Amino acid sequence: MVRKPVKVSWLVQTERGCHKLPANHMGRNEELNMKILTLSALVAVTSLATASSALAQEADAGKTSFNKCLACHAVGEGAKNKVGPVLNGLDGRKSGSIEGYSYSDANKNSGITWNKDVFLEYIKDPKGKIPGTKMVFAGIKNEKEANDLWAYLAQYDKDGKTK
Repeated sequence: MVRKPVKVSWLVQTERGCHKLPANHMGRNEELNMKILTLSALVAVTSLATASSALAQEADAGKTSFNKCLACHAVGEGAKNKVGPVLNGLDGRKSGSIEGYSYSDANKNSGITWNKDVFLEYIKDPKGKIPGTKMVFAGIKNEKEANDLWAYLAQYDKDGKTK
């Protein structure tokens, strides 16, 4: 009696386990990794969009707050010195450095380079931060309002164009 060979390929372990799978089939780990990668990309894109939206909202709120400053300061294209200096390009600018504005000695000699932290400290109490400044403003004590104002001012480069 001659026996026929029995096909046992389903018993032989392949790279994909015990079962033969199509070459383009993803295993559980690959599929899970793809889902994680896709979800991570979605979270990153959403976070960037949310952060961008939040900055725009802060700047919009800061524009409203800037109305308190308009009597003395200008910002944007074509801004000119008024009672106070132009505030274009404030981030990274040395205090007392706008050409054509007559600063107090206190401002010129303060050694301040404007950035967010210095501005937030200053705007709470200008005369407390720079004793002898000509700026007569009680300050903005509300932290959110001060941050919004900074977001509004920081969007302008030295030429008054928004970044």
